Amino acid sequence: MNIDIVAVLGASVAQFVVGAIWYMPLFGSLWGRIHGFDEKSPDVQKEMQKGMMPLMLVQFVITVVMAGVLAMMLGAMPSFWNPYGLAGFLWLGFVVPTQVGAVIFGGTEPKWIVKKILVMA
Repeated sequence: MNIDIVAVLGASVAQFVVGAIWYMPLFGSLWGRIHGFDEKSPDVQKEMQKGMMPLMLVQFVITVVMAGVLAMMLGAMPSFWNPYGLAGFLWLGFVVPTQVGAVIFGGTEPKWIVKKILVMA
């Protein structure tokens, strides 16, 4: 099996960019309300932002791992499979249930559960 590392890294960067757009301009204010960030003082918010870089690095590494695993799975599938359909089934079968469980059992306030699931999944 031959994995194209450039494609894996490109997909990881693309996912990172889409995620940044998703969680900042599109749903940033909702995300801030769900997690109470909007209630924190500007000083506390700036202090929290300072500690984000190591977390962003961890997220990028995890994204590279995910893209690499998906590339391996797609490479191992028979050629008659639709890769987009397979990716969709993997998302629906593994990512969505994991995200829903994380929201339900992760201490999310009940009033935010549905909105948080919709943003995350």
